[in-house]
Amino acid sequence: MALTLRSSISFINVKENRRLKTRDDFSSIVSFAQTKSSCQLQAKNSVHEAAPFSLLQGREKETREKLHELVAPHSHNGLTVPVFVMLPLDTISIGGNLNKARAMYASLIALKRAGVEGVMVDVWWGLVEKDGPMKYNWEGYAELLKMVQKLGLKIQVVMSFHQCGGNVGDSCSIPLPPWVLEEMSNNPDIVYTDKSGRRNPEYISLGCDSLPVLKGRTPIQVYADYMRSFRERFNHFLGDVIVEVQVGLGPCGELRYPSYPESNGTWRFPGIGEFQCYDKYMRASLAATAVAIGKTDWGLGGPHDAGQYNQFPEDTGFFQRDGTWNTAYGDFFLEWYSGKLVDHGDKILSAAQGIFAGTGAILSGKVAGIHWHYKTRSHAAELTAGYYNTRNRDGYLLIAQMLSNHKVVLNFTCMEMRDGEQPDRALCSPEGLVRQVKMATKSAGTQLAGENALERYDSGAYSQVLATSRADSGNGLAAFTFLRMNKRLFEADNWSNFDGFVKSMSEGGRTTTRLSESDTSRKNLYVGFIKDHNVNKNKNVNEAVLL
Repeated sequence: MALTLRSSISFINVKENRRLKTRDDFSSIVSFAQTKSSCQLQAKNSVHEAAPFSLLQGREKETREKLHELVAPHSHNGLTVPVFVMLPLDTISIGGNLNKARAMYASLIALKRAGVEGVMVDVWWGLVEKDGPMKYNWEGYAELLKMVQKLGLKIQVVMSFHQCGGNVGDSCSIPLPPWVLEEMSNNPDIVYTDKSGRRNPEYISLGCDSLPVLKGRTPIQVYADYMRSFRERFNHFLGDVIVEVQVGLGPCGELRYPSYPESNGTWRFPGIGEFQCYDKYMRASLAATAVAIGKTDWGLGGPHDAGQYNQFPEDTGFFQRDGTWNTAYGDFFLEWYSGKLVDHGDKILSAAQGIFAGTGAILSGKVAGIHWHYKTRSHAAELTAGYYNTRNRDGYLLIAQMLSNHKVVLNFTCMEMRDGEQPDRALCSPEGLVRQVKMATKSAGTQLAGENALERYDSGAYSQVLATSRADSGNGLAAFTFLRMNKRLFEADNWSNFDGFVKSMSEGGRTTTRLSESDTSRKNLYVGFIKDHNVNKNKNVNEAVLL
């Protein structure tokens, strides 16, 4: 992520080896932020089944199944960039139900009238499989999908195999399933570990991808079983309502290492972060790789001179201008570290491709927008996250090629950021980073989709997204997902800007109409009863929601 609001970190003290967690304990771990209502929302609460698919749709779906191949990625005419909106993190409750169904229904109506294509929702592993291995509860998501279908919207679902909670903007805490936490307690090395021995339980270490460390199954098998169960439960929605499955690939759902954990002040922007290769499985892999090339001493551990989380590149021996990163040893280590990450993505996406082939839903994978220290030679913050991208090497082309091999769309963040908004000392260049990724996806022949990294509603951010959505430098955007649906989005000024942005994106970012700095039309937004669900789509939205 690029300082997104979806990440979630909390550390397990390496000395603590208590068993985590019983089902009773789990209820105390997962807590949802409560929002107090100042008035009653009276939108309709009933959600009806949508009409059956037409005969034509059924035949098209059967044809895709027979061909057993994924549908082409986001197809658009070059003039339209569909806009999706992320739903709240706590859309599904700890009990597995749809949270605040009436407010959700009213919100979706407003989004539909604004012209959005659909919404995105995290399908949390920690909620769905919390009752035990292969005991899945999809009912809350089924209710949401029926609602989305009824309103004629589309949905992107995220197979969220990471922990949620712990950062600014997170409205809930959802750890990994309790039976997984128990395995972590029994074997702490199945989670990422830094050089100080701190364990990070946000995501299972890729070092044990192919080892049966989760009650007899490998992590890749567990993820595949989860996705297969999802397909079986929602096969009749796939390709028609569920248009995209974003496959979780790491912390915050992104293909990266948890090199910049924000929890407990471990990392602060714009620190370089730390390598996460010190669990026993990663150590064994590094040692074996070094032995294979006759450099046994290179496999004894990560770089000794890579510094600490909150240092700057020039404070270290490894990342400074002519540091160890630019030596034969540095190249060996970074090739191994980044290669493990790409291989991890390849394994999960191979499984996902087999599971979702023929459904009509496209696949996507998310890559983090790590823009700080981008203007330095070493790109230190990217290196610790697993992206071997330096002044001398394009680290995103290999990732884009791997995604392209599986016909997977690359989803990238920080589309709204400008270089001039960043602190000089951090040597940031989100614009340069986005340009590089646009060119990498074009060269690899895979499509590019985008998100904003931070919660912003100003016209400047929207204008930047419009600019980066164009294909004048590398790939244009095939789709854009806005972070996030909440009360602030429906405030008058914010809604006016968002409404104008969606209309501009419908013209592929080529509109000549300038987004207003404020809401001069004073649209009548309020929380209240929706009197007529059949209002003309072109009328102003007059319902906001209390989320």
